Amino acid sequence: MPLSLSVRAENLQHLHQLLSQRECPQCDLTRAGLVMADLSGANLVGADLRFANLSRANLAGADLRFANLGGASLNGANLTGADLTGANVAGADLRNAYFMQANLEATNLNQAVVDGAMGIPGQFFTADHFYARGVLESNRRNFIRAIEYYNQALERNPRYGEVYLARSVARYRLLDEVGAMQDAKIAQGLFEEQENEQGKQAAQYFLAQMEAMNNPGRGGSGVGIDLLNMLGGLSSVLLRALSLF
Repeated sequence: MPLSLSVRAENLQHLHQLLSQRECPQCDLTRAGLVMADLSGANLVGADLRFANLSRANLAGADLRFANLGGASLNGANLTGADLTGANVAGADLRNAYFMQANLEATNLNQAVVDGAMGIPGQFFTADHFYARGVLESNRRNFIRAIEYYNQALERNPRYGEVYLARSVARYRLLDEVGAMQDAKIAQGLFEEQENEQGKQAAQYFLAQMEAMNNPGRGGSGVGIDLLNMLGGLSSVLLRALSLF
């Protein structure tokens, strides 16, 4: 059986129709290569654009109502004034994209990567979104940035125990031991109220580790414990957020 040199899932007739007419409602454009394509004002109502590469494409004023853009790359794309009513953009790469004056009514942005995107209203971002971004930044050792995300998560949900615990770890890595202790104790209290035994145990474990490191005479070495590796003991609580991306 001959091997195909490449796999292209889009309907080539539909792709030609889009590029020549900018009219392709309900078209099959899955995994289409449309980097830097000029699709301004295009009619893509209900089109299937899953995993399409629309990086830096011009979609200004495009009609994308009920289109499926799940997992698509829209990195740097221009969606100014586009109509995305009811569109599925879950898991898409929206970094540095422009959404000024775009209609995002009932648009599904779950799990989308939105760093640097402009024009997306704040109500589209949940506490879970900011928590997940904070965990990712912590894993990259960008603790100051992580804390900024955790703060935004807590503005939306001030009773989010996992966020307090994650912020506690980040604060400890920045040598803010007082703040770290405070956050861990708040997390522990919230977990107790919410009957989250796993979270409670994680908070207690972290508090005990901080106590041991601050008091080497009580059994802690005081040095040599990598708190990022310690996250392995907390992963079932903290790294749940990674499933959001």
